[in-house]
Amino acid sequence: MAARAEYDVAIVGASLSGCTAAILLSRAGARIALIEKQPDPKAYKRLCSHFIQASAAPTLERLGLMEPILAAGGQRARGRLWTKWGWIEPTEKPTAYGVNLRREVLDPLVRTVAAQSPGVELMLGQTAVRLLRKDSGFAGVAVRDLNGEVLEIPARLTIGADGRDSSIAVMAEVGERTRPHGRFAYGAYFEGPMPDFAPDAGLWMMDPQVAAAFPTDDGLVLYVAMPTKDHLPKFKEDIEGAVVEWVGSIPEAPPIREARRVGPIIGKLDMTNRIRQPVAPGLALIGDAALAADPLFGVGCGWAFQSGEWLADSVSPALQGVESLSNCLRRYRKRHRRQLGMHARMIHGYSTGRKFDQVERAMIKTAVRDPKAAAIFEAIGTRRKTPPQLLVPMAKRVAIANVRRLVSAG
Repeated sequence: MAARAEYDVAIVGASLSGCTAAILLSRAGARIALIEKQPDPKAYKRLCSHFIQASAAPTLERLGLMEPILAAGGQRARGRLWTKWGWIEPTEKPTAYGVNLRREVLDPLVRTVAAQSPGVELMLGQTAVRLLRKDSGFAGVAVRDLNGEVLEIPARLTIGADGRDSSIAVMAEVGERTRPHGRFAYGAYFEGPMPDFAPDAGLWMMDPQVAAAFPTDDGLVLYVAMPTKDHLPKFKEDIEGAVVEWVGSIPEAPPIREARRVGPIIGKLDMTNRIRQPVAPGLALIGDAALAADPLFGVGCGWAFQSGEWLADSVSPALQGVESLSNCLRRYRKRHRRQLGMHARMIHGYSTGRKFDQVERAMIKTAVRDPKAAAIFEAIGTRRKTPPQLLVPMAKRVAIANVRRLVSAG
């Protein structure tokens, strides 16, 4: 068994969150092993809506990725939400814009930037097989290459950035909770006429059924159907036909019937929400490895970038020798919970396939009619603000709207 000289950080998973952490930790002077099981540097995640929420735009700017993303065809976009009470329209605020770029383009771009960062060694075709341990906690990872050779990679900090089904989380036996998911998803890229709202994304919340359209680079649109699971037998008979019929039949439907599918049908039947303890001694989880939520709300890409940034900021003092690693990991855990905890709870509640509850209906109705309420709704939906920051202002807008209706009725 071979062994490498010790690294400051071993990151398992060279996708969005892992590369973000690698880029920012590189800037802090760390020596990083960036480990990826796929041997192809152009590998990318296929089951993804590719929408990056506005909350992550500052992270992209900081990483120096925004301009390359736009140069590669990325679309600055907002979200438009259809409900049976009307559309919730986006604001014109610059901070409300996210980004659309296919993962086929985005992932290699981000990985290239990470691999070119000082101190980062990109190790492709390496699969994590076990964690290394010391008395004080985890101390690196052992990986197996394509020839079956096992290599030990000692590190002061091990980071699991290996997705929803994280092998690092399983090996570390971190605490995990799950929440059920009552929908499935099928979609594909189409070329042809664009939706009227392009380049913005459109989401139809038909309570409880869902459809979406994500205009993106190269003149393509990702159309997605997310029905409750009782509709699954109909989709299995003819997946493409069912997707076209589902999206083509929604109110104010985008032009999917006039478009041509140009990529494979992609889909996922099991989208169980996973909530893991994001830290352990000498170890941290980021991206979907820490929190895998319902993809309906398009949070996965944004939270991958953001959690990678939060971890890098939290642990850099420890890697520079000015603070203990345990304190730094504790800080990351608190920030992760503070920023994402309430968002996740709200997402998990609706992901069961239920209908809107009374509070949700009141908020949505008000946001349809009241631009100020719509702006609050948007700030929560784009994850730029946490729900506790905005629930009181939203409650005031709901109350004002109700009083106005009573006055008008009187």
